[in-house]
Amino acid sequence: MNTADRIEQRVREHFSPQHLELHNESHMHAGPATESHFKLVLVCAAFRGLSRVRRHQAVYATLEDELQSRGKGTVHALALHLYSPEEWQQTVVPDSPLCEGKNK
Repeated sequence: MNTADRIEQRVREHFSPQHLELHNESHMHAGPATESHFKLVLVCAAFRGLSRVRRHQAVYATLEDELQSRGKGTVHALALHLYSPEEWQQTVVPDSPLCEGKNK
């Protein structure tokens, strides 16, 4: 199972999302890694009443193995866009910026 599949599986199991998008943005960044930069858009009822920090902490805890700086962690960057269902109805997800190193 590749990194993207593991991320998506863990997120689905833990959060039961109403909406999930996982974008592999590694091609937008410098270096040879093909599964190192991701953007996660996640909408779930569990985010109701939680601050942005608490939402991020919940996702980080769920993806701990993939995010470890040592060992089997392969993800270098994970952009998180986390919404409650009500917030999602009024949201436009921003584009990710281009990596400066990619254009050198």
